[in-house]
Amino acid sequence: MTYVIAQPCVDLKDKACIEECPVDCIYEGKRSLYIQPDECVDCGACEPVCPVEAIYYEDDTPEQWADYYKANVEFFDEIGSPGGAAKMGVIDYDHPLIAALPPQEHDE
Repeated sequence: MTYVIAQPCVDLKDKACIEECPVDCIYEGKRSLYIQPDECVDCGACEPVCPVEAIYYEDDTPEQWADYYKANVEFFDEIGSPGGAAKMGVIDYDHPLIAALPPQEHDE
């Protein structure tokens, strides 16, 4: 099991979750953050610090964002399990589900 980053993160990328993650498994795409499921240790440290409540335990992901589990997993099809997001920097890619979304408005 793992955690999933859903639609509220798209075009926001607050990154508070990255600072809390003890295993550096939250990677940054062009428009969203993604949790590498094989590197995640299910500690849950990321969930409460997300300012837009975009992070869910995979079984608790709201139905309207169920496809984001697949998007988080498939994002890593090309890069695998690099063993740490910090060394990767921003990855110039997003899962097609996220890339196809219109720009997301967020209250500042």
